[in-house]
Amino acid sequence: MIVYDIRCFHEHVFEAWFKDSETYDEQVEAGGVSCPVCGSTKVEKALMAPRLGKSKNDDRDRAREHVGRYVTAMNAMRRQVEDNCDYVGEKFAEEARKIHYGEAESRGIYGEATNDEASSLSDEGVEFQKIPWAPREDA
Repeated sequence: MIVYDIRCFHEHVFEAWFKDSETYDEQVEAGGVSCPVCGSTKVEKALMAPRLGKSKNDDRDRAREHVGRYVTAMNAMRRQVEDNCDYVGEKFAEEARKIHYGEAESRGIYGEATNDEASSLSDEGVEFQKIPWAPREDA
């Protein structure tokens, strides 16, 4: 396994793990690596300091720790959204437009939208965020 610092087109930097450098190249070329902040798939390796003097066990422990913190944070974010926003399901784009244009009460909502719907909302200036949900149970 190899970890890279990745930077998106909007200068967000995040870590990602890959089987090897070929896997990184393949996934980036296919658009399979996206920024967890903005969703951009225009990414590249960021400058990073080399890791020297670490054993494989230290790296595995560090990886587990990072994954654990990530899952904990994603679960907390999910709880926050579910506790404080209305679930509108597949009508997310429709409801977001109604709120944006003042046709519905302004409130926090969440649900599902296709990539085309998300693109249209963005083109219209509707503010929203894509949230990568962590699985509900530990795989």
